[in-house]
Amino acid sequence: MKTDSQIKQDVLDELAWQSSIDETQIGVIVKDGIVTLNGVVDSYAKKMAAERAAKSVFGVKAVAEDIEVNFKLGQGKSDADVAKAVVDVIKWNSSLPEDKINIKVENAWVYLTGEVEWSFQKTAAKVAVENLHGVKGVVNNIIIKQRVEPVEVKDRITKAFERSADLEAKNIQVDINGGVVTLSGTVHSITEKEEARRATFFAPGVTKVINNLKVKFYPEYA
Repeated sequence: MKTDSQIKQDVLDELAWQSSIDETQIGVIVKDGIVTLNGVVDSYAKKMAAERAAKSVFGVKAVAEDIEVNFKLGQGKSDADVAKAVVDVIKWNSSLPEDKINIKVENAWVYLTGEVEWSFQKTAAKVAVENLHGVKGVVNNIIIKQRVEPVEVKDRITKAFERSADLEAKNIQVDINGGVVTLSGTVHSITEKEEARRATFFAPGVTKVINNLKVKFYPEYA
């Protein structure tokens, strides 16, 4: 099992390895396997990249981030310009129903509302927007509207887990209440926990995922 100091060094090394991140802008604190990131970056995309980098490190149980986005002088955009960029990027994404997604921009924060049929569309909308220049943050309040039988949803999720080379399906339990899916059981890393959540959101009718999976480090993975 890694110590907190070993995890911290691995996170710092991973941040330095990522070409899109300036690791000198980000502070790392680790306690009981939980990583806290702080500092200031000049884009929301860098903030999200730092979070993903930390989550990819073996031994990390969870990531809390307190990174601020501060644009360099002259790099900020007006809310109108950001709104136009968001409209365009959603329009250009063929998987997104542009007429079903509403956009509001306030102080460089983008608020997404509306309805889509698939969870991956909700995720795709946020990912597309968070990479835009001038965006400080994204609040994704898009709703998934699709009626399917819970048994069918559970079957699709279970089969998706079984197909994934990154997941050990036998250790994951799936419970469904309406469109809310609760995952419980154990995985080997926080990356597997995220993969399970991502795979679940691809099932039709899933509106929310409660990820109660526990990260358990087995000896062969230590």
